Amino acid sequence: MKNDFFYAMSDGLKIAVLGDYNFTYNSHHATNLSIDHASKFLEEDINYYWIKIDEAAYFKMENFERFDGIWIAPGPYKHAFYLNAILDILVQLNIPTLITGEGFKAFIEVLISRNNLNANSEKLISDNLVDGNQFESVQIIPHSTEMIRLYENHSNIELTSSRYSLYPRLIQMLQDEIVDVEAYNHLEEPEIVSLNNHPFFLSMANCPQISSTREIPHPIIYTFMKASRYINQLDGEKIA
Repeated sequence: MKNDFFYAMSDGLKIAVLGDYNFTYNSHHATNLSIDHASKFLEEDINYYWIKIDEAAYFKMENFERFDGIWIAPGPYKHAFYLNAILDILVQLNIPTLITGEGFKAFIEVLISRNNLNANSEKLISDNLVDGNQFESVQIIPHSTEMIRLYENHSNIELTSSRYSLYPRLIQMLQDEIVDVEAYNHLEEPEIVSLNNHPFFLSMANCPQISSTREIPHPIIYTFMKASRYINQLDGEKIA
């Protein structure tokens, strides 16, 4: 993407939404609305920019660093194979990152590769267990103190079009030093995980943006925005 794009960005919080936007997809429309909900709730000017996956694949680290936060939107992706390379860069940066939907599997695959967790080339992640492009309900069972707090006054029923089963040994290897399981689903599978030693890197297979409303903004979405604002302020103080 041309550098002119970055210089044309408005003031305020800058969020890159990586995905192949299609206005007919409910999850994409809901992504936009949930950002607006968070903006009103936080009284924060939030500017978001949809960037196609194949365009983001050519970004360098400094391109991503021009944003205050990165959101990997749900698929489908026209060029899904680019997503792993993008995530491989993002896990090395301190930019607040949120993954909702199909990107959950790509994130786990990147962690497997970076940490050499599959020397025998076994299948450690199932295919998508949700049939077709439909949504199904998933019950969120918060595990961490922070996730319990976030869901305390919000419904723990979310919608998802992507559900993956992780091999038990893989879960153990990931939990040892790489991720924290923030929440499970009703099938006792990890549903929300965070990257260790990162200020905010949250990956979830479901789509919390769909349950966000103007009256009740989704707590995970506005917490992601708060983290983007806070870390941006810290970086500004360091530069000053």
